[in-house]
Amino acid sequence: MILPAVRDPRLVTVRRGGTLTDPDHHLLAVWAAACAEHVLGLFEVARPQDPRPRNAIESARAWARGEIPMMRARAAGGHAMGAARDLRGAARFAAYAAGQAAVVAHVAAHDLGAAAYAIKAVRAAAPAGEEQAAGRRECRWQRDQLPDAIRELVLADQLLRNEICWSVFDC
Repeated sequence: MILPAVRDPRLVTVRRGGTLTDPDHHLLAVWAAACAEHVLGLFEVARPQDPRPRNAIESARAWARGEIPMMRARAAGGHAMGAARDLRGAARFAAYAAGQAAVVAHVAAHDLGAAAYAIKAVRAAAPAGEEQAAGRRECRWQRDQLPDAIRELVLADQLLRNEICWSVFDC
């Protein structure tokens, strides 16, 4: 569970009563897609013929560009998470990261799901004893990708939700 019981209005769009603008919502989706794409190879090694996670990442970006409707991006996210169903470890987490990235179009707060699952994927792929260091490197890489316009929002949200996101944002 990566979503809080009470939704943060900063991650709810203006038209739904929050304060998140459409441009910032789009930036969250693009950032989440970058996080997921960074670990996508961990899935594709296990399932090279399964395009669902890659399609989900592209759907997140296409939604942010206004090329597809939210429902299509959300559906692609569900398909990517379905690709993870019978997997374990890094491949499973990488597919979940892709699915979470696509569903940012529906609920912006899934951005941290994409980031957290990407960190979990890197940790799972790391050699024994190096999991935490690998996760911290991935977390720092993700933070380096944050656009200035959403940086403070994401970092504040990571502090608030770190515990429910498996404490992966301690980097």
